[in-house]
Amino acid sequence: MGAETPKQFLELDGVPIVMLSLRRIAACPQVSQIIVATRQEGIEKLEARIRQENFQQSVRVIKGGDSRQDSVAQALKLVPEDVELVLVHDAVRPFVSPEHLARVIEEARRCKAAILGIPAMDTVKEVKRASLPEDVALITATIPRERVVLAQTPQVFETRLLKEAFARAEADGVNASDEAGLVERLGYDVHVVHGSERNIKITKPADMDLARFYLQLEQKKARV
Repeated sequence: MGAETPKQFLELDGVPIVMLSLRRIAACPQVSQIIVATRQEGIEKLEARIRQENFQQSVRVIKGGDSRQDSVAQALKLVPEDVELVLVHDAVRPFVSPEHLARVIEEARRCKAAILGIPAMDTVKEVKRASLPEDVALITATIPRERVVLAQTPQVFETRLLKEAFARAEADGVNASDEAGLVERLGYDVHVVHGSERNIKITKPADMDLARFYLQLEQKKARV
């Protein structure tokens, strides 16, 4: 993002992005408890902000790791064995809808593993860089768009399955960019529930402009 403030603490309409995301998750009646992984220096600030919200669920803030996988692994250690499902969500996806939350949870309950995703609209190229300049790559293949989806969160899994996937990844020294990747390598099917283009992950400065636009649309709709 290029800002001194971590992107999850940047504000939209005076509210940190992470709090907007938390409000969406906490509003889902199927969610019984929430664990938030963050940097050590952000724990106290986030805990104080969460206390102002009066969420119905227990919300615990813990120290995360150096990567997404490390952070989820730390949170997963605190999930009791008798919890049916674990839902993993990016702190910087504040526009996930109640309908999509309910749908992906329902599908995970049915098949043990489900994520939100959207079809790729652009042509997808596989490339290699070799000895080319840093901003140049060589196309090695064109991947049919109908075979590609862009993964989103939430990603929802049977608790036992997700813990097994993380334990196996740790034993094998494997890192993946999302939880579905770890479950896939165990040989389990992961279903994709059609998500929404509005469920953006705020990672670049331009994403903040789009997020402000989406927030204004929601506020306008709420006033009607």
